[in-house]
Amino acid sequence: MPHIPIREGLPGIRGLFAFRPQTAKPLSELAEVLLHEPGTLSPAERELIATYVSSRNDCHYCQTAHGAIAAHHLGGNEETVIEVKRDFEHAAISDKLKALLAIAGKVQRDGKSVQPEYVERARREGATDLEIHDTLLIAAAFCMYNRYVDGLATWTPTDLAGFRERAAKVARDDYLGVLGYIEAAQVGHNG
Repeated sequence: MPHIPIREGLPGIRGLFAFRPQTAKPLSELAEVLLHEPGTLSPAERELIATYVSSRNDCHYCQTAHGAIAAHHLGGNEETVIEVKRDFEHAAISDKLKALLAIAGKVQRDGKSVQPEYVERARREGATDLEIHDTLLIAAAFCMYNRYVDGLATWTPTDLAGFRERAAKVARDDYLGVLGYIEAAQVGHNG
């Protein structure tokens, strides 16, 4: 049961966004820039970074939601998502993404754990400075998102079909689409 009154039926961060719409806009905009806007890392790669960090933080809602979006971008390949969460070094992903996930894992534990050898490995595998930057920011942002969702004990559905359906919508549209339902879902909370 959530620690604050969140509208029933809105899981995870969606319920929190409806509770406090003023924070929904900047948090959604950050997710849009990091995960959805065009870049040299594919949307699937960026979603895998978010999923991996969320799994290390044991945030069931975020790892399931972003894992479903990653799988959608991978043509429905949920096995790669599972492999990345279990042992990314042996997953069927590029060596560059493996190096970036190693950085993301260090950020998840403690930003100061990112040592020069991790950055050099990523560069050797072809990562650009922007990709390294965005990997660190995705990892740091998802530590925040995970703690936000879990710290307020939000509800997480158990039906994976709903996550898959939502993933297709987010992958097709964007993260800013979440803002449209907030106005409709508001229940008069002021925070």
